[in-house]
Amino acid sequence: MDVTTLISVVDTVVSQPAGMVADAGISGKDVIEAGALIGAGICMGFGAIGPGIGEGFAAGKACEAIGRAPQEAGLLTRTMLIGQAVSESTGIYSLVVALLMLFVVGA
Repeated sequence: MDVTTLISVVDTVVSQPAGMVADAGISGKDVIEAGALIGAGICMGFGAIGPGIGEGFAAGKACEAIGRAPQEAGLLTRTMLIGQAVSESTGIYSLVVALLMLFVVGA
């Protein structure tokens, strides 16, 4: 957006009569709802990165360990799955926070 367009938009908004702006304006509830939606999206975005990286790292290391000691595959797989479940709990916490933002704050 260039400067002249920005100035014309600001001039149009400022030159509106007070009653017209109040009728067509954004209320505080709209701002809170928009913030809750944006916050929920950011929460899930960042909340999914950590578990994804952690679980991928754990699976990769488990594959390396099984390659070195194939006779321990059962124990390594079980330990890997427990570690991935613990890692996924942070993703589930972010899901809970995002749902609270959507349905409690945004409502």
